[in-house]
Amino acid sequence: MTTAEHHTNVYVGLAGESALIVGMEGTPLGEGGLYRLSESEPQWVAKESGLPEHPQVRALLVHPDAPSTIFAGTQDGVYRSDDRGESWNRTDGISAEVWSLTAHPNDASIMFAGYDKGRVSRSDDGGHSWRQLNTKGLVHPHITMNPNEIVKRVIGLSVDPGHPDDVYGAIEVGGLIASRDGGETWSCITDGHYTRLGPVDLHGVQVNASQPGLVYIITQLAMFRSRERGQDWEFVPIDEMFEGGSYCRDLVVDPNDPSVMYLAAGAGGGSAPAGTVDAGVLVRSTDAGETWERVDLGEVAPSRMFQIAVDRNAPGNVYCCDRDGHVYCSADGGDSWQRTDVPVEMSRGRHVYPMVAG
Repeated sequence: MTTAEHHTNVYVGLAGESALIVGMEGTPLGEGGLYRLSESEPQWVAKESGLPEHPQVRALLVHPDAPSTIFAGTQDGVYRSDDRGESWNRTDGISAEVWSLTAHPNDASIMFAGYDKGRVSRSDDGGHSWRQLNTKGLVHPHITMNPNEIVKRVIGLSVDPGHPDDVYGAIEVGGLIASRDGGETWSCITDGHYTRLGPVDLHGVQVNASQPGLVYIITQLAMFRSRERGQDWEFVPIDEMFEGGSYCRDLVVDPNDPSVMYLAAGAGGGSAPAGTVDAGVLVRSTDAGETWERVDLGEVAPSRMFQIAVDRNAPGNVYCCDRDGHVYCSADGGDSWQRTDVPVEMSRGRHVYPMVAG
């Protein structure tokens, strides 16, 4: 599906678990790493020159207009590569843990980065420099603050092309935040009474460009949809994949066709029966999220499905990977798949976080 001028490169970032409770930060994070798989050289190769020692890579972004330019979110801020990961340089930004990166769909010179402690920064020059935005004073759901405050990591970011000043941030164990002025000010738009952390443990947010104001969020337990810029929410029904619920980890809208969406999921945490906790699945919609079907990967992924990537320059090239680095590759839009494994040992101290293709 690729052209003679473009060869897809797939990148995966590795990092370790870190403490969720405020005051316990500093827990050893593990080895981390960043690996690349190229169509022209089909083997995984570490690409860490210039990154911090033992890089904790939890966010990746391919520049929408220049696929040779890659951004990596690390434990020490945002790093940039202009040679497909061969070398890296730190950008002018916050020296803190980066958990998400996104580019504005209408103007790729505008980018956003999400950090720990609920922080967000913005770049107006294509990722060369960044400025911290005002996220102080956000009021998160009470259950995420008591009896112990949960670290507020901005684990996902998305911008609405139909309302170009609308920016959304998914907070891991913290709900959804939104800005209506391009990121200058923010508010928490999570409403309701919660008795469990699952519904506000967000793992991603995606705006679907098929209509303005169509926003999806994924949580530890399910997927929800708003057709009104996050003002009202509805449960997105998906056939039960696992007894006890589905742990939703990543959601991607095809960059060339918003009617196509992919969801990475696994068994629903501790409530899942023995023997199914590590199973992972990929689910696809071809009608902008109205209906969903499980994708046949040729096998059940050995561990929870974690990440999805679609190459905007070669739309048929679709990838997904589970937590332990088993990567499934399709060159025909998800109709057939082959598996390749990242060649390092995985554990809670080092596993896959992000994946991108370009």
